Amino acid sequence: MSTIVWLLLGYLFVMSVFAFILFGNDKAAARSGRRRIPERTLFTVSLLGGGVGAWAGMLAWRHKTRHASFRFGLPLLAVLNLAIIGAIAYYAR
Repeated sequence: MSTIVWLLLGYLFVMSVFAFILFGNDKAAARSGRRRIPERTLFTVSLLGGGVGAWAGMLAWRHKTRHASFRFGLPLLAVLNLAIIGAIAYYAR
């Protein structure tokens, strides 16, 4: 695969890890009464490539699971991110 493909895949991986950590930090803030991460920020990071990590974070931390926008939106963003990865892998052959 070309360098650009590896860079794109690396970007998506980093964004997913970042989204996973954000969900964990927001859950910890919710429990301790600290300032929260805005939902808009969580969705933006998910949209920009962190959908898989955000969905995993939502499930692992059991965070935002009662919000319909997160229950349905994050899986859709994760599928979108995975489709992008699949398209990159397919066209890079």
